[in-house]
Amino acid sequence: MTTIAQEQFLKGYLTAALWTSNDESDESGGVPLDKNYNIEDFSETALEIAQKDCLAFQEANADDLADIPCEQAGHDFWLTRNRHGTGFWDRGHGAKGERLTEAAHVYGSVDLFVAANGLIY
Repeated sequence: MTTIAQEQFLKGYLTAALWTSNDESDESGGVPLDKNYNIEDFSETALEIAQKDCLAFQEANADDLADIPCEQAGHDFWLTRNRHGTGFWDRGHGAKGERLTEAAHVYGSVDLFVAANGLIY
């Protein structure tokens, strides 16, 4: 059973994933996934992996995440692990932001794609 905080963290994470990933529908990379897809379009496999990573990150960094709104923290986890131009280090959290950044980088980058069945993996 997931908590509301875990659900909000995951929602922020998946929302950021959609916003920063393209559908590769043309040579320029296509359009951001959030233009044509939503959280319900993630495959069961992709959701399970996202939930596992989000929960592990939350548990390992609970003290540093305690005063950051859950949805924002999930958003920043996606941005930071994928080394986008903003994230935990860019929110004015000081040393806590640096620790969260370092912890997020351990998870490595994730690339999403839309499969022939229309689901996001």
